[in-house]
Amino acid sequence: MEQQRKVQTIPATLTRFTATPLSAQKKRKVAGYARVSTDHDDQFTSYEAQIDYYTNYIKGRDDWEFVSVYTDEGITGTSTKHREGFKRMIADAMDGKIDLIVTKSVSRFARNTVDSLTTIRQLKENGIEVYFEKENIWTFDGKGEVLLTIMSSLAQEESRSISENCTWGQRKRFADGKVTVPFKRFLGYDRGEDGNLVINPEQAKVVKRIYGMFLKGMTPHGIAKTLTDEGVPTPAGKHQWGQTTIKSILSNEKYKGDALLQKTFCEDFLTKKMRTNQGEVPQYYVENNHEAIIDPETFEMVQRELARRTKGKNRHSGVHLLSGRIKCGDCGGWYGSKVWHSPEKCKRTVWQCNQKYKNEVRCTTPYLDEASVKDRFTVAVNQLLAGRDAAIAAYEQGMALTLDTTELEAQQQELLGEMEVLNGMLQQMIRQNATVAQDQTEYNQRFEAISQKFKEAEAKKDAVAQQISDIRDRRGTMEDFLRPARHDGGLPPDSQAAGRRGHHLQREALVRPAGLRHGLRGWPPDLHLQKRLHLRGLSREKAMLPIIGFMPVTGSYSLLGSLSGVF
Repeated sequence: MEQQRKVQTIPATLTRFTATPLSAQKKRKVAGYARVSTDHDDQFTSYEAQIDYYTNYIKGRDDWEFVSVYTDEGITGTSTKHREGFKRMIADAMDGKIDLIVTKSVSRFARNTVDSLTTIRQLKENGIEVYFEKENIWTFDGKGEVLLTIMSSLAQEESRSISENCTWGQRKRFADGKVTVPFKRFLGYDRGEDGNLVINPEQAKVVKRIYGMFLKGMTPHGIAKTLTDEGVPTPAGKHQWGQTTIKSILSNEKYKGDALLQKTFCEDFLTKKMRTNQGEVPQYYVENNHEAIIDPETFEMVQRELARRTKGKNRHSGVHLLSGRIKCGDCGGWYGSKVWHSPEKCKRTVWQCNQKYKNEVRCTTPYLDEASVKDRFTVAVNQLLAGRDAAIAAYEQGMALTLDTTELEAQQQELLGEMEVLNGMLQQMIRQNATVAQDQTEYNQRFEAISQKFKEAEAKKDAVAQQISDIRDRRGTMEDFLRPARHDGGLPPDSQAAGRRGHHLQREALVRPAGLRHGLRGWPPDLHLQKRLHLRGLSREKAMLPIIGFMPVTGSYSLLGSLSGVF
């Protein structure tokens, strides 16, 4: 006789996610989470209200045990990176200190769908539930994750919309020419009554000094060390200066009264990562926006000097008076000082090419005795000061003959026109191919041919643009020399005191050539000598030395230069 088949149900005795007995009367350890995205007063009220509400709400349940209310104030929910309260709560939950997290809504927990779902799944695997009060979602519920995915996506989309609105508003301000800077960390300016930049006289002195020290040959590292040693506070109010801060001050156009807006932009509203604007979004340049601390001519001079001091074998050095001034005619590298017979009494300092023994083929340029270089330089200074008018005339004639960019600029415009025509042809081909059936092999061949012509024209245009830039840089360097040298005595005519000092300096240069033997100790301290000795593999008697002119820098006068003379 066939027996009847029976199925007997064995009821569950453990909780599915926590593995605790169903009959156990154990209180759940509950924590609350509160977050506001700004520190405004109205949001602070909401922040305090959330803390008070969840404290009372959790303590009011007999089956719950209050743990804590974790909070983040003034922190965005698009990322967990800076949410210390959130990260501490998750860590405590992983350590078994929390069984249930109660929060106001999905957007309070996270506005990033990936972060939200990843964290919820991590908690769920460890038997920790999250309850979203506004949406009435329990993550242990079967439909909880589906609802949570939808609500998290909506919260993320809302955050994206807010970010785009803020970005649009900020770019509208840029387009209107409204300038703003982080005044608490910006040296030299304060916020005026109209919100624009107003000079802070004491801080402006530091800015002028930085520009002056740089033009006198000091490196950003040396300037930073000097300011640190003197206890001058940084723009952020700290005591340790860095060369990056110095470079930023030297290259910031706001110090000449202009403002370049939207130098950076937010690449992703979730990560808040800022990226340098290389042309991805529009920029706006506002001229004469506010009073300048550094005059435009000095500022442009500094930019050319920054560009000149590039890394590599010809990088600038401020270690010695002659560092970066003597160039090898064979390899183009700088000369450096070397001490011969240092342990002996007859030791002497000589200058030779720094790359002399580093290249496969040794440079044939000779070494130079330091005393000889200084004597020759003094002779060149005297010759220049005695024949200043002739030197200026020679410079102006040379500039007119060799530094005219008119033809190159016309060539650049022709290439730009050619590129515009070729680009129009490519766009038309693409539109036709999208609407009219064509032989794709033939289409690709024609498209590639025109694309190649476009690339060739673009390469030529870039080469011409680089030539124009190089010529303008050289012309700017010469103008820096000529501008103050055109004045009588090399000084502005409207400064009597400075004029007297200039004539004094001229006499010193003429009658005290031995001053260079002692590193210019015999000359006034506000002089900086910048010269370049070009060795062409000839005898030392035929070396060439470009020299000098007087240059006003923040109230002082510097000897800068580029005048060639054989001696």
